[in-house]
Amino acid sequence: MRLLRYGPKGQEKPGIIDRHGAIRDLSGVIRDLDGLNLSDGALAQLRSLDAESLPLVPGKQRIGPCVAGTGMFHAIGLNYRDHAAETGARVPTEPMLFTKSVYAICGPNDDVIRPRGSTKLDWEAELGIVIGTTGKYIAEANAFDHVAGYCVVNDVSEREFQKDREGQFVKGKSGDNFGPIGPWLVTRDEIPDPQNLRIWLEVDGERRQNGTTADMIFGVRFLVSYLSRFMTLHAGDIITTGTPAGVGQGMKPETYLRPGQRIRLGVEGLGEQSQLVVQDN
Repeated sequence: MRLLRYGPKGQEKPGIIDRHGAIRDLSGVIRDLDGLNLSDGALAQLRSLDAESLPLVPGKQRIGPCVAGTGMFHAIGLNYRDHAAETGARVPTEPMLFTKSVYAICGPNDDVIRPRGSTKLDWEAELGIVIGTTGKYIAEANAFDHVAGYCVVNDVSEREFQKDREGQFVKGKSGDNFGPIGPWLVTRDEIPDPQNLRIWLEVDGERRQNGTTADMIFGVRFLVSYLSRFMTLHAGDIITTGTPAGVGQGMKPETYLRPGQRIRLGVEGLGEQSQLVVQDN
């Protein structure tokens, strides 16, 4: 299934994409697409519906974040060897974990906001994991049992805030609209091998990233198990899994986003995002 949330910011409704690519309204079935409705049982009930019997959503709609009520937005750094190499970093021997503020989450086509004082605004196309069943100390062999599905994430990053100032990554990763997710939550039955997906990103039509999740250092199963050793993973949490080479920081010379530029990105089978860069006032 391809599940989504549509409508004005803060007023999104849950929906499902039918076999013709149209949005059907799920608000008469579930309150929202949140942790309460992401378990295997809840998704099985949605899968049993005849999507084309649901109300058709007319016209062009804003697509919101594909998950509501996320409690933790986990992120993995340097999870592709080519990205580590382009930034001059050591390849990690275990996952580099940081967090993004949940308040950074926005729709897949909402504007990327360049903060005041920003000089190094960067892009990162990534595969996102959405947790469907809460768990702790999850065995790697059972990791997929806790995954509701996957989505596209743009891990927007301000490199000066992230790396050139004291402290942790979080302040360079958590600006307003630094976490576009979606357009859809694609349930895991639709993605039998998350380690074999093409991932790409363009800026103003120029291809900057062109990778594959096969090149991850730490795969989906391991990441879910690994994070759950340190904290409970709750239904609705998101794990964004790192980016392949091609970020602005890795270009020679370094190249960063400017207001007025357009970002497009996607992950095979998970849809595409498109964002305009705007300057914060």
